[in-house]
This record gives sequence, C-alpha cells and structure tokens, in this order.
Amino acid sequence: VTYQVGVYLSELLQENGNFETMLSRPTPETVLGTSNATSLQARVNMANNWGADYFISIHCNSFPGQRGAQVFYESGNEEGQALAEFIQSSIKEQLNNTERSAMAHADAYLLHQISGPAVICETGFLSHSEEEALLTDNEYQWDMAWAIFTGLVEYLNEGSQQETA
Repeated sequence: VTYQVGVYLSELLQENGNFETMLSRPTPETVLGTSNATSLQARVNMANNWGADYFISIHCNSFPGQRGAQVFYESGNEEGQALAEFIQSSIKEQLNNTERSAMAHADAYLLHQISGPAVICETGFLSHSEEEALLTDNEYQWDMAWAIFTGLVEYLNEGSQQETA
C-alpha cells in the first residue's frame, strides 16, 4: 500500500509539478535495514544525503477501533507543521473520510532527524476493515497520492504568496 502510494505521488510530482523525487524503496521488494530501527536510520541517511527540500514519509497505521488518515510533523518545526496542515486539509477535502487534524509528534525518529519540512502521512488504519479495503484499492491509492500532491502544491503556492506580500 505505502509503496504504491509513494510511486503514484512520485509520478504526480514529476509529471505535474516538475519535481525531482527520490524514493527510499525503488521496488516493492526493497527492504531497508534488518529491523525497524535500522530501516528508519537508512531513510534518515538517504534523506539527509539527498539534501531533500521536503520529506514525505508514507505509512499505514494499525490500532483496533481507529480510522482516518493523519499527517504528523515535528514539534517546533513550523515549516513541517504548515506542510502537514496543507496535506491534512487536502486529504479531508479530497477523500472526505477523516476528521483528524495534523498533529505534532514529539518522538517520531524520522521527523526529529530530518531538517526542513518533513511529515509522516499515516494514510489510514489497516486494522479497520472498511479502511483496509480502501487502502488496498488501486484507485483509492491514486486518490490518496493526489490528495498528498495537492496539499504539497497548495503549501508551496501559499508560501510563495506570503514571500511576495
């Protein structure tokens, strides 16, 4: 699920936004690290070595009884917070299936170790049967990528307007 949403997002960014994108998983079979900790460290190293201007990490959540996409940012990272809020707003508007708000995450290793605007997009809960059905649907994965793309573009447009004001 997360791999496919990332591929779709990368395609949208390259084709419609003229962005250069880097994927931490170039194939669905790519495995980073030998544990969750080494996988996260590998992603941090990649992002910092790439000199990424924006970092968007795509995930699926799992917790019984919960549902809804949510975007997280590092506490105190104002650019990350703004990016998260734009993406969260876009997901709400485009997919109309979450009431969650962008939220600070005080102890997310990825967000803490990457400078600049960085967010974690939890695309939904695999532990919720209805949401799992959506998340495993190709069309919904495309729609999620489009919502993330639209949020990023709106963030960039808003930032440009503020700089010229």
